[in-house]
Amino acid sequence: MVDKTNKTYPLEKIRNIGIIAHIDAGKTTTTERVLYYTGKSHKIGEVHEGDTQMDWMEQERERGITIQSAATTCFWKDCRINIIDTPGHVDFTAEVERSLRVLDGGVIVFDGSQGVEPQSETVFRQAYKYSVPLLFFVNKLDKLGGDFFMTLDSIDERLTKKAVPVQLPIGFEGTFSGVVDLIERKAYKFEGDLGEKVIEIDIPEDLRDKVEEYRGRLVEKVAESDDTLVEKFLNGEEISVDEIRDGLRKLTISAEVYPVYAGASLANIGVQLLLDGVAAYLPSPKDKPDIPAYKPGSDEGLTLVADEKGPFVALAFKVQTDPYVGRLVYFRVYSGKVSAGTYIYNATKNQKERLGRIILMHANKREEISEIKVGEIGAAVGIDAITGDTLCDEGNKAVLEAITFAEPVIGMVVEPKSKGDRDKLATALKKFLEEDPTLRVKTDDETAQTIMYGMGELHLEIVVDRMKREFGVEVNTGMPQVAYRETVRKTVETVEGKYIRQTGGRGQYGHVIVKIEPLERGKGYEFENKIVGGAIPKEYIPAIQKGMVEAAESGILAGYPIVDFKITLHDGSYHDVDSSEQAFKMAAIMAMRSAQRSADSFLLEPIMSVEVVVPEEFMGDIIGNLSGKRGKIEGTERRGKATAVHAKVPLAEMFGYATEARGMTQGRASFTMEPSHYEEVPQNIAQQIMESKSGVTRKE
Repeated sequence: MVDKTNKTYPLEKIRNIGIIAHIDAGKTTTTERVLYYTGKSHKIGEVHEGDTQMDWMEQERERGITIQSAATTCFWKDCRINIIDTPGHVDFTAEVERSLRVLDGGVIVFDGSQGVEPQSETVFRQAYKYSVPLLFFVNKLDKLGGDFFMTLDSIDERLTKKAVPVQLPIGFEGTFSGVVDLIERKAYKFEGDLGEKVIEIDIPEDLRDKVEEYRGRLVEKVAESDDTLVEKFLNGEEISVDEIRDGLRKLTISAEVYPVYAGASLANIGVQLLLDGVAAYLPSPKDKPDIPAYKPGSDEGLTLVADEKGPFVALAFKVQTDPYVGRLVYFRVYSGKVSAGTYIYNATKNQKERLGRIILMHANKREEISEIKVGEIGAAVGIDAITGDTLCDEGNKAVLEAITFAEPVIGMVVEPKSKGDRDKLATALKKFLEEDPTLRVKTDDETAQTIMYGMGELHLEIVVDRMKREFGVEVNTGMPQVAYRETVRKTVETVEGKYIRQTGGRGQYGHVIVKIEPLERGKGYEFENKIVGGAIPKEYIPAIQKGMVEAAESGILAGYPIVDFKITLHDGSYHDVDSSEQAFKMAAIMAMRSAQRSADSFLLEPIMSVEVVVPEEFMGDIIGNLSGKRGKIEGTERRGKATAVHAKVPLAEMFGYATEARGMTQGRASFTMEPSHYEEVPQNIAQQIMESKSGVTRKE
């Protein structure tokens, strides 16, 4: 096998791609084929045998799912392809979010018997948010119910009207045996023990009309990329294969078209042609628009160009603890280059750091390199950065846009089993909080219990499992808890907070008058300073804001965080001698407490988007059961030979639902859920929640 790692690839020949999909669509299986056909591995690992290279964690191999995004580099034709294989389970959606932030292109894998599934929609929306060009790969076409055209219709209805097939399948379900390339009008089958021999064959006679029909649609779409091609198309002139490819590349990079490929990774059909598509149509770092950045501490914009000669700027997008080299910080270089052993500047934290070593990762295997350049993805050893930090030259400071993550919706009490586990638990939680931006840890003031919040039951279960395996921490866990929120219903113009303490000598004096008003769902918290005429000196304003934020961490109803409100500071007073930052912070906390009482506070609960896929004969039972869980049924649709039921259901009602759904359907139902939004808790249930939080101050 020829080692191409040390060969220098020009920027236009680099592809940074992610392989993303719904759970069980075949991402990791597809990635394993990619590694084999590109010569990166000598054998194909299989998910069902627990020997894949990209799913290297014990928990991944035991469960047959991807939990952490894994990075690797491989080479195809004349391109260097950096791949990130991402999780498909909704609980680990942050891994997809941060990966998409640093990728130039992606491949969404669909299960050809299921069409578009919920997480497929989620990852497509995430890719759309970051303007990531995509190829679509309809996988599992050899499976019972595998239907390329049903999946196309599903993409058209649920994702985008811009999906255009560049291939058609030969055969159906058990007879699926190859693909037809619509651009070149050539058919291919895949032979050899592992489908490594791509053999050109004649297009089957019964497919010829369909090939011409779909090729005509493709050419018509491609013609839109260029005025000359439009003219040729309208005049009935032949558009050449090269012109089609150039036009398709242009449209794909601008996300005006999503080319659709067909295959069956487990049966070793179609993956090499998908790789051809990655090289031909997905962008290099040079094809992407200039990267927006800012000068540290200001809103002044900067423009970074993907150029090796430019100043070094990179984004840290993932932190991982490696058992052999310690703390690893994954980063993507957007401009310039950097060498191991040099000093860099963390513009987010305003600190200088020494970049000890640079490592290229292949799943959990490491390869040390001396330098990393624009367009490349590597991992740093020895720096203190966290997810979202910008790394740059000290002489050319820049800050890139950070990565935003969804808020966790579910909590679990974790308690060390012994005194010896207590310190180890604190160490483990510190590491996990660095690694995982969707994990939160809070100590309950009333019970002194440690509560860990995450994106779902599986997310928290995996963290507890990793604590035991990686840190030797034994913990007792409590029942999962819903991450409720508190908010306010009405606007109150004048709320006063006055903190006065006289204890001999210098006293404490802080006085604020604020307005509180509700914001729409999901807006979080806003603070506006409208002090005029020096009623409160400027130096006390940050302390007031800090007091408001601190008070909002624990509401008066049941101690949950307060969200979706705006505080406007419009008046107050101070004392020349007795006023201090601490006094104004305390006055702000008192005002916040008073404001929550006056503004008609109420509880919010997380609502989940739930999809249950079930045989039709059990559909009525599922709908009745979800309705009984305060669920709102939004509709049903055919999904292959089953029916998908869509509903919005409060998270509090969904614990243990997997077992419940299996029991109702003789084990034949599968379901997925993901956070949707927050809604008001019905009064009777809110009362129960408040009563269960004994010792927390009630609303007066």
